[in-house]
Amino acid sequence: MRLGVCLGLALGVAVGTSVAAQAEDAIKIGFPIPLSGPTAVYGKPILAGAELAVQEINAKGGVLGRKLQILSRDSKANADEAVRLSRELIIKDNVDFLLGTLTSAEAPAVSTVAKENKIVFIAPASKSTILTDAAHIHPYIFRLASNTDVEGLAGATLMAKFQDVKTVATIAPDYAYGHDSATAFIAALKKIRPDIQIVDQQWPKLGEPDFTPFINAQMSKKPDAIYCSLFAGDFVTFIKQAAPLGYLKAVNNRLVDGGEVGTPDAAQGLGSDYPYGIWANAYDPVIWGGGNEPPEHKKFIDALKAYTKAEYASGWSIAGYSMVDALAEGIKKAGKVDSDAVSKALAGLTFDTPVGKRTFSEKSHETFAPEFWGVMTKDPAYPFAIIKDPQPLPTNFATN
Repeated sequence: MRLGVCLGLALGVAVGTSVAAQAEDAIKIGFPIPLSGPTAVYGKPILAGAELAVQEINAKGGVLGRKLQILSRDSKANADEAVRLSRELIIKDNVDFLLGTLTSAEAPAVSTVAKENKIVFIAPASKSTILTDAAHIHPYIFRLASNTDVEGLAGATLMAKFQDVKTVATIAPDYAYGHDSATAFIAALKKIRPDIQIVDQQWPKLGEPDFTPFINAQMSKKPDAIYCSLFAGDFVTFIKQAAPLGYLKAVNNRLVDGGEVGTPDAAQGLGSDYPYGIWANAYDPVIWGGGNEPPEHKKFIDALKAYTKAEYASGWSIAGYSMVDALAEGIKKAGKVDSDAVSKALAGLTFDTPVGKRTFSEKSHETFAPEFWGVMTKDPAYPFAIIKDPQPLPTNFATN
């Protein structure tokens, strides 16, 4: 009996030691991301996409014979919290790399931490130019999304198609992303349609609970169309408050929004209240209304729905999924788990995504990743709005 107990204890210790050894041998990825608050509607799907990529990579043996491990933390879309968590992940948890953040408040702040600690950091969604401009670029920062200059050009290209529009107003969140987005849109619009005047700009704070004053102020200027950069829960709140005031009716639904509100995530949040007819975008439309879905994308969506057990996949998960795949390819190219080596490997790296190949610019460390745009339409097959015939815009961007 005692021998059995001793053997059992020995076996338990051996198994425990083996599991601990495997955990210690894993390539650790720190992942600060909003998991609560209004931006969690995007943060959670990004994390789910990253987890799916890790699951698939580990099932094939990992990277350089080592499994990947994500250590996720709730950044609450707060720059100070994202910085605190990143430092804790590096110092206490000894992570090898940092991925994550959502907003253009968090990402530049975490980029500073990455630079100080010489650790590779890939941001999936931050668009503000300050993240990788000449004054802030460093060897360890990489951006998966295109910047606000690319987004602004796409929005201006679409706005310019409204031939009878002569006055435009903008509404965007009052922080780096919102200001950069509006500025880029206006700059591009002036080149394409110099006859259009900007008659009003509104700046609600991120997480604003009451958009009524901003809506009324903008309506008083009587614009012909609106350029909007509100996103996530803010967009849902904004639309629900704008509809009874006749905000969209006043512009005949001529609103262009660059904040990824063409995703099923935002569309489901509004349901039948979604303003059909507006132009919206998405990193991933998920549902391809035009029937031009890439076969690799369909495979990804099927896997994502199975992983998340969701009837409809998220348009944000592709960001987390592609980010992990890019890091894995960088590690393979470097041949070792070392940020200096991986940083050099990532610069200029071309990698596959479910919607086509992407390349990290050697100069800016960001990808040219045009988003998919289209008119939001009602389809009887779905209980929410979808993008009709999603197309990537812009088709090129010379300065990236």
